[in-house]
Amino acid sequence: MLIAPNELRIRADIEVANQSDVGCERTENEDYFLFIEPRDDQEFVRRGRLILIADGMGGRNGGEVASRLAADVIREAFVHGDNPEDPRSLLISAFQAAHQAILEVGHENAELEGLGTTCCAAILKQGQLHYAHVGDSRIYLMRDGVVQRLTEDHNVAARLVREGAISPEEAKAHPQRNVLTAALGIDSDSAAGDFPADPLLLAPGDILLLCTDGLHSLMSDREMALALQGQSLTEACKELVGRAKVLGGPDNITLQLLKIKSVDK
Repeated sequence: MLIAPNELRIRADIEVANQSDVGCERTENEDYFLFIEPRDDQEFVRRGRLILIADGMGGRNGGEVASRLAADVIREAFVHGDNPEDPRSLLISAFQAAHQAILEVGHENAELEGLGTTCCAAILKQGQLHYAHVGDSRIYLMRDGVVQRLTEDHNVAARLVREGAISPEEAKAHPQRNVLTAALGIDSDSAAGDFPADPLLLAPGDILLLCTDGLHSLMSDREMALALQGQSLTEACKELVGRAKVLGGPDNITLQLLKIKSVDK
């Protein structure tokens, strides 16, 4: 559906690229992404940058509504929140506010039954990455040619892997691999999610990949990492979306890439 444009100036210490595609079988795009950084230098130092991706679900147009609403609420908290000195607390309160906003919309509109969304959001500030996620969209770190997944999926298959009931390989074909155990706007009155206590220290050359399951469900982590080698982030986005569509593209496909060129401590 509608994608948040990068309306703001991007400073030269990073490179950003993003792409979203409806895929080969869907008629609507229920994914949403955004990247923002304050234009004002003082606010930039205080708040850093926000990068986000969301994959909505539920009812007629419900997924589109949920993913965009989550992005809008979290963006508002980032831009105008009173506590930019504590990015983790900001993310926790922003996810909670987004969760409550989606619940309220679902309660008010029967056509949006099952309204909800996954969400991955990260704040980059002073050489550190503070991140949060819920659902099965993912954040990856590519460093020195090695790919590391920073998030764990919140779905039935992933839970069974953590419990030792099935192997990671079995999870890829498990019939409940797409059944979420947590999402914004689903079930509970309080937002579930993961909010790591310690930020990740970034280094020049690091690449962050945020993507929905429309991408990562079709190829391995290593395959995605290989697509980033030897080409620009924009070309890598095009290649990854193209590969996903060649592999069937049954879902919306959305990703963001961000490369660290230098780190301001």
